[in-house]
Amino acid sequence: MNKKPVLVIMAAGMGSRYGGLKQMDPVGNHGQVILDYSIYDARRAGFETVVFVIKPEIEADFKALVGARLEKAMDVRYVYQLKEDLPEGYTVPEGRTKPWGTAQAALAARSVVEGPFAVINADDYYGPEAFQKIFNYLSEHPDGDVYEYAMVGYLLKNTVTENGTVARGVCEETADSFLAQVTERTKIEKGYPPRYTEDDGQTWTELPEDTIVSMNMWGFNRSFLDEAWALFSRFLDKALAENPLKAEYYLPTPVSWLIAEGKARVKVLRSADKWYGVTYRADKPMVEAAIAEKTASGLYPDQLWETE
Repeated sequence: MNKKPVLVIMAAGMGSRYGGLKQMDPVGNHGQVILDYSIYDARRAGFETVVFVIKPEIEADFKALVGARLEKAMDVRYVYQLKEDLPEGYTVPEGRTKPWGTAQAALAARSVVEGPFAVINADDYYGPEAFQKIFNYLSEHPDGDVYEYAMVGYLLKNTVTENGTVARGVCEETADSFLAQVTERTKIEKGYPPRYTEDDGQTWTELPEDTIVSMNMWGFNRSFLDEAWALFSRFLDKALAENPLKAEYYLPTPVSWLIAEGKARVKVLRSADKWYGVTYRADKPMVEAAIAEKTASGLYPDQLWETE
């Protein structure tokens, strides 16, 4: 019997470009934050358990501002992302202050996740369609001869901001809609068409508006946690030699390695929903307006949770 999928939410980031704990900044009428809407969408898609990946220093605030009102609606669990959580034989390099990126964040949940799970960012609005598609896929696709994973892809034009650059995973697909490759582009800006730079703006490369990008909504079976932990040392060997203070183990890294080795395939599920997020403080009014419009249209109740 396949276990019911759980939702893992990466909420340990401090939002350096935004300034402050953007995960806790209200965007709804009753103090709701973006991830309240994500969890509401997840619950109506079928998810019943949510695992928050946080840092110890934000635990009290996070539980008070977010967790407390969700505990009547979901089975809520917490795990810590710690920079010291490394494979045996590795230590944190002197001067390193931050954890090791999104793959390490997902690995923080390995002690509480036993079956299929979805992973999302805390500060991105994904829309109802994405949660329903990924829940259904995970419910119906246990691992077979290869690991069966999924991701929800968005149209690039629906995921950029007016207020600066964004980081997105640019996806290449096979003819039958499996992921061939995902390349992390850390500085993409809005334009007609959008474009990205790898040299701080000295040169730019255009991308088609309908390019499929990853917003870090992944669907995995338990096998991914075991594999990503085993591959962590491969990443660290290179990172510690080349960029020990800032290198990050992004989720696409172990995914790409597993695809290349023929161990896994990743179905690309499409969402036509528009992304909303607070990458920058100036993004917040747009997000508030979008949530207000969706609430007025009946997509969400004014009060999401009984405890409000």
